[in-house]
Amino acid sequence: MAAGKGTRLKSQLPKVLHEVGGKPLLEHVIATAVRVVPAADVYAIIGYEAERVRAATEHTGIKYVLQAEQRGTGHALMAAQKALVHHDHVIVLSGDAPLITPETIGHLRNFHLEEQAAMTLLTADLDNPTGYGRVVRKNPRSADVRAIVEEKSASAVQKKIHEINSGFYVFDAKELYRNIGKLSTTNVHSEYYLTDMAEVLRGAQQRVVAWKTANAYEVLGGNTRAELADIDHYLRMTKCRRLMADGVTVFYPATCVIDADVQIAPDSVIEPYVQLLGKTRIGTACRVRSYSVIRDSEIGDGVIIRPGCVMEGARIANGAVIGPYSHLRPGSEIGEGAHVGNFVETKKIRLGKGSKANHLTYLGDAEIGAGVNIGAGTITCNYDGVHKHKTVIADGVFIGSDSTLVAPVRVGKGAYVGAASCITDDVPENGLAIGRARQVVKEGWASARKAAKGK
Repeated sequence: MAAGKGTRLKSQLPKVLHEVGGKPLLEHVIATAVRVVPAADVYAIIGYEAERVRAATEHTGIKYVLQAEQRGTGHALMAAQKALVHHDHVIVLSGDAPLITPETIGHLRNFHLEEQAAMTLLTADLDNPTGYGRVVRKNPRSADVRAIVEEKSASAVQKKIHEINSGFYVFDAKELYRNIGKLSTTNVHSEYYLTDMAEVLRGAQQRVVAWKTANAYEVLGGNTRAELADIDHYLRMTKCRRLMADGVTVFYPATCVIDADVQIAPDSVIEPYVQLLGKTRIGTACRVRSYSVIRDSEIGDGVIIRPGCVMEGARIANGAVIGPYSHLRPGSEIGEGAHVGNFVETKKIRLGKGSKANHLTYLGDAEIGAGVNIGAGTITCNYDGVHKHKTVIADGVFIGSDSTLVAPVRVGKGAYVGAASCITDDVPENGLAIGRARQVVKEGWASARKAAKGK
């Protein structure tokens, strides 16, 4: 269920698109659901900003049901009747509760089938159940549910119950849609509540049972900014623990931001205050030093990323050294054993095996061969104000410091470019290109100037 607005978040963004752990709440829930059933059998019931929610999640391959008018959780299942009525059983998940696990959903489903129930609730014990509906069982050892009592309607005795209704359910689809029309809107919000199906089904002589998860935290949803922050912290700490269990060293994990889909191979080291975002992949025996921010990048084995690097959509081959303070923009491909040093920016380039660009350089829209040395302060001038153009630097080239390469231009294999040159024409193999004014020396000029000032 993903149709709500989330008024307590005070946001124009749909509630289920608020991010925790590096992706929207709903995407976490979908990722869990498709590990239990095929994506073709997963439906998101959308309403508020429906097309925005669809656009953000359609890459998952799931289906959608539109709840055009949001009249409660029960009404959401009414809107989904045409899509779901031909299924034998329906598992209902909350789109704002991203901590639910496939294992818990599987246990809930299996329990439902074993008990041959019409409705099965997922419950949990909370130390502080205030605000949640309490689950009243027939007796403490029974799976059968007598009632779900909302906080405002609970008696003093019922408020002492710590078992709460999580909002996750499994229904026998036939019994659900045979009886869902009996739901009423006689409540303070004039809405159809799915929790009321427990009473409706019991009145129809159908079994309503509950299965309790041992991990109460996984049923919690993000209804406020503070709750989203708590969930994000939980997800990220869980991610760090999982990485460490798999052989990755994460120093001071509370300071690191590592998204859910990031992959890191064993024996790599992540220093404090590192952000690894999106679908970043890091190989074995790498070291990512503090204050680096890496998004959607592929990093090979044995790579050293020095402090303060920023990269997005980059690919780094084995044994390369990056930084400190390098900026690798989308399309940057850094070859095996290559070096990209301090205050170097790259965009849409290939830097060949063993090549070096160590200082204060901009390389954009360029193909650079193996064994190339790019001197400090070099610039590839790739933009003429209308179009981007390519610079090609062949193997073994030496580019002197403070050179400007005006694209489109090619520097041939083994050629040299003299320092401070502006290169506008192709340079042949093994040639030397110098594009600067000839130096003029006027001996005694400074002395004469000082003497003139003294008069």
